[in-house]
Amino acid sequence: MTIASINHIVLDDKGVAWIEGTRTKVVEIVLDHTAWGMSPLEIHLEYPPLTLAQVHAALACYYDHQPEIDRQISDDAVQVERICAEFGNKPTPGLHKLRENKRTP
Repeated sequence: MTIASINHIVLDDKGVAWIEGTRTKVVEIVLDHTAWGMSPLEIHLEYPPLTLAQVHAALACYYDHQPEIDRQISDDAVQVERICAEFGNKPTPGLHKLRENKRTP
């Protein structure tokens, strides 16, 4: 995934997109927006260290690379379910919300 044209976004050595200079993954912003229905302004208010421009950059990155990021979300959800099953825990409310929005298998 090449993201050189988007400001505020960097890739780590595993190919995961992060908001530059923060500990916030692009996928976290995406999930707040797509699974929980938060607006960019609401996300900005939820993450005070992030600028509104950074939030929009994360969403722009998502829409430019939606298939790859959706695949990452789905893969992560499968891994969470596997771990929950392994330890006898119930899936998280967030996982249920993703399923409701048809974001995971």
